Amino acid sequence: MTPAGGQPWLAQRERSNETGLRILVWIARRLGRRAGRVALVPVCLYFLLFSVRARAASRDYLRRVLGKRPGAVDLARHYYAFATVALDRVFFLSDRWDLFDIEVQGEHAVRERSDHGRGCFLLGAHLGSFEALRAPARRRGLRVNLVMFEDNARNTARVLRTVDPELANDVITLGVPESMLRLSERLSGGGWVGMLGDRVLDGGDHVNVPFLGGVAAFPTAPFRIAAIAGQPIVFMVGLYRGGNRYEVHFEHLADAPARHGVDRDKAIPELVRRYAARLEHYCRYAPYNWFNFYDFWLDERPTR
Repeated sequence: MTPAGGQPWLAQRERSNETGLRILVWIARRLGRRAGRVALVPVCLYFLLFSVRARAASRDYLRRVLGKRPGAVDLARHYYAFATVALDRVFFLSDRWDLFDIEVQGEHAVRERSDHGRGCFLLGAHLGSFEALRAPARRRGLRVNLVMFEDNARNTARVLRTVDPELANDVITLGVPESMLRLSERLSGGGWVGMLGDRVLDGGDHVNVPFLGGVAAFPTAPFRIAAIAGQPIVFMVGLYRGGNRYEVHFEHLADAPARHGVDRDKAIPELVRRYAARLEHYCRYAPYNWFNFYDFWLDERPTR
């Protein structure tokens, strides 16, 4: 499965991602974080020079979010932020929380539900670090489950399980008969369940909405899942802010959508627009944190 408008080269990119991640795991285990960040420089330079499609996508995104023609420094910052977050992922999965300064904002959006033993449906994006979200959950003795089409990142997941063997228990794979049952069990048990909502897979239902001066496709699946589960939706991001600093943000996005019927179908496009607007806000707030390195927009060039 690939993003809408995807091509066979995306499978090749996934293999490239797996190779890059294996390099990062080796760097993290052998060099540690400080020396590892230095070692990222030649890795980033290699991918910046040879990942032609990803570089073009990065340039398009940065032009939209920065409001100017991005230079080589902007592209390098984007790649280096991505590499740093990927490297830190290894340390987060290894429970090396002592290496980081994590600030949590908006925790009240999840605190009340968590305090009363009710689950939280968290909707994020390929923005910053999902693993940084585990910090506030960990303080409450919870592990966060990620809902995903695992086949879309099977190679990456295989590498990460060498770091955290328990990761498989945290992934709820969509597209199998027991997926919704597992999701409902985690939520009814007071668990936190997260999903990323900024990538449409081939054949997936989507809505075209304004995003960063253009029009882009966003999936409807996360909102339908929230409706089936009867859960309100909390927007969440874990932004990398330089050095060892991360900011985790929670926002109440919407009450539980109608479970089925015309009311749900009418509500979902507006929920997608609301989600895209909040994603745009955080992209502008932390512009080098968005890591969808493919041709995302339906229009050919940014509009005013």
